[in-house]
Amino acid sequence: METEYNIKQVIVVRSDLKMSRGKLSTQVAHASVTAFYETLQKNRELAIKWLEEGQPKIVVKVDSIEELLSIKEEAEKNDLISVVIKDAGLTELEPGTITCLGIGPDYREKIDGVTGRLKLL
Repeated sequence: METEYNIKQVIVVRSDLKMSRGKLSTQVAHASVTAFYETLQKNRELAIKWLEEGQPKIVVKVDSIEELLSIKEEAEKNDLISVVIKDAGLTELEPGTITCLGIGPDYREKIDGVTGRLKLL
């Protein structure tokens, strides 16, 4: 059963890093919470609507840091909130390694214009 929603969040993950499932899950969570907090600060009404719709989020992948940064640039050009997540370097990765990008929450059509072509993780 598919539920219709208007607002979603997308997390873009670098697949080239080969993170463990635990590390990947943590980085995605950081991206989701950080992007939501930015949205809450800048557009409270939109953030609350996303919460009310069940917090829909999609996780997609890119093959490189260059592709991730290109998506960030495109998101910014389309007035989407986007946050880059850098790892602290305490376990698997070097300090400051960019792992993922959180986009939104924002209107589905707006986000899909930037990330709709990316493959699910």
